[in-house]
Amino acid sequence: MVATFREFFSYRALIQTLVLRDLKARYRGSALGLLWTLLNPLLHMVIYLLVFSIYIRIDMERYSAFLLAGLLPWIWLSSSVLMGATSIVEGGSLLKKVFFPPQVLPTVTVMANGVNFLLGIPILFVLLLLLGVKLGWALLVLPVIIAAQCALTLGLTLIVSAASVRYRDIPQIIGHMLQFWFFLSPIVYPMTQVPERFRMILALNPFTPFVVAYQDTLLYNTLPSWQAFGEMLLGGSLALLIGVLVFDRFRWSFAEEV
Repeated sequence: MVATFREFFSYRALIQTLVLRDLKARYRGSALGLLWTLLNPLLHMVIYLLVFSIYIRIDMERYSAFLLAGLLPWIWLSSSVLMGATSIVEGGSLLKKVFFPPQVLPTVTVMANGVNFLLGIPILFVLLLLLGVKLGWALLVLPVIIAAQCALTLGLTLIVSAASVRYRDIPQIIGHMLQFWFFLSPIVYPMTQVPERFRMILALNPFTPFVVAYQDTLLYNTLPSWQAFGEMLLGGSLALLIGVLVFDRFRWSFAEEV
């Protein structure tokens, strides 16, 4: 882990350059350009609000705000894992021509989507205020939650990016698994609506404490419990550790297999 963080630090300028290039390349030729980095999370949130607040109604006070609090973090996680699954394969030309650190590719994907997430937070604040939510001092712990989610997201992305080089069906499977994971997370429904006998599934879901922490912080102006903090930090650390180990196990064969 220490060696990996040293590598990330030594390649920080490269990562920054590639993140900026990735963001520009996504919207190159479009009329609005980088403005899409703001519009994409906004449109995602509006679509889900339309579906789950108007067409599929859930009897819950300020349900729209509840939905938004968990949706934006999920977009960061799911888009990073889905796009990161093909990051090594798509960047194969770089690995073959020069000495290029392969861990940079999935990291760039996570960071580029993280920029979209961070740019979406002010939009989320405005929408929550319009929906009558009073933001408060609990927002001070938001950077800790974001840092823990970054570790979780990067760890999962390292795993799927490394495995996808050898098993090319994984990117196709990941999309379906993420849909399943989305509905197993308390994003579109409160945990109280889940029957008691099925709540163990939520407890085993590594993203559950993150969703609850965002909801507590953004909606109710309360600090997440110490248990939630522990689960987030433990889940993020374990995911990153496993991701580093898996990636390091396969990285030397990437140039031959892509």
